[in-house]
Amino acid sequence: MTVTLEASYAHCRELNKRYGTTYYWSSLVLPRVKRHHVWALYAFCRYADDIVDDLGPVPVDVRAKALADLGDRLFEDLAAGRSDDEVLKAVVHTVRAFDIDPDCFERFLHSMAMDLTTATYDTWDDLLGYMDGSAAVIGEMMLPILEPLSPAAVAPARDLGLAFQLTNFLRDVAEDLDRGRVYLPQEDLHAHGADPHRRVVDDAWRAVMRFEIDRCRSLYASADLGVGLLPPASARCIGAARALYSEILDRIEASGYDVFTSRATVPTWRKASLAVRAARRR
Repeated sequence: MTVTLEASYAHCRELNKRYGTTYYWSSLVLPRVKRHHVWALYAFCRYADDIVDDLGPVPVDVRAKALADLGDRLFEDLAAGRSDDEVLKAVVHTVRAFDIDPDCFERFLHSMAMDLTTATYDTWDDLLGYMDGSAAVIGEMMLPILEPLSPAAVAPARDLGLAFQLTNFLRDVAEDLDRGRVYLPQEDLHAHGADPHRRVVDDAWRAVMRFEIDRCRSLYASADLGVGLLPPASARCIGAARALYSEILDRIEASGYDVFTSRATVPTWRKASLAVRAARRR
């Protein structure tokens, strides 16, 4: 049976609510007419991420083909202006409604494909090459929906995407190790004498974590320069997401930088409370 646009957006909302709670609660600060577009972009990213990481013991070549097939379907549907896919129907509608550059999706899918073959990154610049498509580009996708007041908002939006993903990398060291990946630059680990594979919180590990957290906070500070370039509702949405996500860094520090035995998270009540307060501001 052909999926309706309403059903597609509802499915995207459920994916966002279930797996991306920080983004979901922050999206509720936006006007109702825009929230579902954010959910569509999140759902597409989740769709691709699940192919890469959550297909169980599926061979890499099969994952690579599934990811390529997803990209082919997306671009075919964008060209046609319609889709019957449960997620892509909403994505195509959102892309066309806000004239989002399809190149963003090309770059995103390229980085997702890198996860199938690349386990480590030698330098910060190498990691940035990956993060351009996996994180910075998400900020670029979001901007048309947020309707910035100046083109100068692009660079801060990219930095916020980078800050969010570096926060994830720092929180998810153990989970990434289980998948055979290390996202902290090898040059930083070597400079501090740290080895995540040991899963030991020693002086070397604490030192490299402090270094990366400082780098991440610098990205958040750069991203903050763009908040004033957004309309009030968009600024409140981004401010809420930024506040909640950066709080993960505080919780990593409070745990003594132990990201191996527990996962630093912000409780749902905190997310809901901050989103409600942000929505009430005018």
